Amino acid sequence: MNVKQRLTILSFLQFFIWGSWLISTGGYLFSIGFTGIEIGSVYSTLGIASLFMPALLGIVADRWVNAERLLGICHIVGAACLLLASTIKSPSLMFWVMLMNSMAYMPTISMNNTVSYKILEKEGFDIVKVFPPIRVWGTIGFICAMWFTDLTGFSNSNFQYYMAAASAIGMGIYCFSLPACPPSGATKNESLMSTLGLDAFVLFKRQKMVVFFFFSMLLGAALQVTNTFGGSFLGDFGPSYPDSFVVKHPLVMLSLSQISETLFILTIPFFLRKFGIKIVMLFSMIAWFLRFGLFGIGDPNPEGGLIFLVLSMVVYGMAFDFFNISGSLFVEKETPSNIRASAQGLFMMVTNGVGAIIGGIGSGWVVDYFTLNGVKDWPSIWFTFAAYALVLVIFFPLMFKYRHFHEDDLASLASKH
Repeated sequence: MNVKQRLTILSFLQFFIWGSWLISTGGYLFSIGFTGIEIGSVYSTLGIASLFMPALLGIVADRWVNAERLLGICHIVGAACLLLASTIKSPSLMFWVMLMNSMAYMPTISMNNTVSYKILEKEGFDIVKVFPPIRVWGTIGFICAMWFTDLTGFSNSNFQYYMAAASAIGMGIYCFSLPACPPSGATKNESLMSTLGLDAFVLFKRQKMVVFFFFSMLLGAALQVTNTFGGSFLGDFGPSYPDSFVVKHPLVMLSLSQISETLFILTIPFFLRKFGIKIVMLFSMIAWFLRFGLFGIGDPNPEGGLIFLVLSMVVYGMAFDFFNISGSLFVEKETPSNIRASAQGLFMMVTNGVGAIIGGIGSGWVVDYFTLNGVKDWPSIWFTFAAYALVLVIFFPLMFKYRHFHEDDLASLASKH
């Protein structure tokens, strides 16, 4: 098996683990008596861990421990946490166990990329050309896990944690078989700011970047909403549509969102060249407004609201990719080369850290507010989130001052000089 095939397996397993429980946990926790705010708190652990663990373990991998070994250790620790989570019924205890799991798992997302980059570079491959086709198998792994969890009936039981734990143990062992990725060690005369990965905070001196990171944080919050409550929302149609495919297999339905995501990734270069980051991020906000609004009016009725649910899955690809992937590329373009790694870490901290905390806790509060005697008023819940996205649509273009030069404009300017 060649290196590219081995890294493809690595990417597949990385996100198969996450897909085994991320979308389905909300419905399971509702079924054992958790409230919306308690479920939101569990999901906020992803954000809390993202505030510091990727940077902390990144330093460890850079200085002291082989990256592939650290990656394996993290997954094995995460597996132990997931096995423990499968036994827990207490909301407070579940919060702390899932926080430990998040502290083990969230750093592995960037560490997985680091391992792949180092191995590909060592083998002489063009990373920019070779890595994207490898990474797309991560999304495929996430989709496969969602389908497996749904079709086996694990989505509403603690068996989803067993499956995720088994995958994580397999991933951990597999990591130790990879080519060595030794630490580079400390750089001479490196500042404390560089050591801690805080160089990128200098970007906050530029108003444009402050506004960009602020709205990226708010979009990160929007992402957390459907991760947390999408599955339980579709499952609650059960009394009205007991024989519906949507009700019986909500995760398969939601996986259309990830399929859409893989397709919209391919359109990003065109949209960024044609419109620039300001319009692309505005498209993302409009797509989030549509995602939530279509959920609010959709239902599993094939002759009624099913089309709106399907359209909501389709626009998710634009909603996610056009701020997450495009935002990362914008940060890469606008940041000096000596702090690009720190800047990408800052972008992840803002979106998957602070944004996820706000989204997890805030969405839980909204769900509880519109819940009466255990019955959730889902249209009101989704319309509230849609109103949130609409506020972003209105204020972002007013606050983000950025002028995009189309390639034709640049050519014209060059000819005049």
